[in-house]
Amino acid sequence: MPYVPQDVLDRIASLEREVKQLRGRAQIRPALNQVLGGDVVIGEGGQLIARTPGGQQTFVVGQTPQGDWGVGLYRQDGSAALTVGDDNLADSQMIRMWSRDATAPDGERILIMDDAWSDRFLGRPSMPIPMQSTAGQTTSSTTPTSAWTGGSRLTNAVLYAAFETYTPAGVTADVVFEDSDGAVESWVANTSNGWTFHDLTKPVRQKFMEHVNYRLKHSVRSGSGEIRTNCLGVYTRHTFTPSEAP
Repeated sequence: MPYVPQDVLDRIASLEREVKQLRGRAQIRPALNQVLGGDVVIGEGGQLIARTPGGQQTFVVGQTPQGDWGVGLYRQDGSAALTVGDDNLADSQMIRMWSRDATAPDGERILIMDDAWSDRFLGRPSMPIPMQSTAGQTTSSTTPTSAWTGGSRLTNAVLYAAFETYTPAGVTADVVFEDSDGAVESWVANTSNGWTFHDLTKPVRQKFMEHVNYRLKHSVRSGSGEIRTNCLGVYTRHTFTPSEAP
């Protein structure tokens, strides 16, 4: 077939077909539901939020309306499950795990957390310190005698201990509670023919996860007769105020 040169109209028609083809391809874009390379940045007060069809927030990361930056995981009913961010008392960026009881006050819902006021200690759970009685729990000695002993690895920032000492009529007793570094607190029991209650709350003096030994000693200061000291409980807990932080 002999070659027939295209005229100007043929060339224009060919260009129009190519332009239409390019336009069609330009409208075909990949689905924007994957990040295959690079970073997704949430900044300048923004948040990335996931919500259920009913509008309940189940995940959020970014800057909160209160101004701090944090992460939150929530159950499908919208109640908190795990959060990292400020609390209402301290700019502490606490990690907190919440119970499923959304009707309870916030302070009662937190199962696990770090300490708001002491950066190096666990806040919750509170840790009991097991104490064992000795043969000296009842004594008439005027020399300090061990009545209770115990030990534990330290995880919380505040130590609490409670004891009661029986002194018969005319007898006064000296009582001292010690840890591995020496006396924590001492007091006098002098209730005539009755029990003297004493409790103490102190910031701990040791490091996180350090093993600490505890000992309760008592002795007769004056008078004659047997004294007896009961341990009502020893445990560590989180700080309630900044002044309790070690």
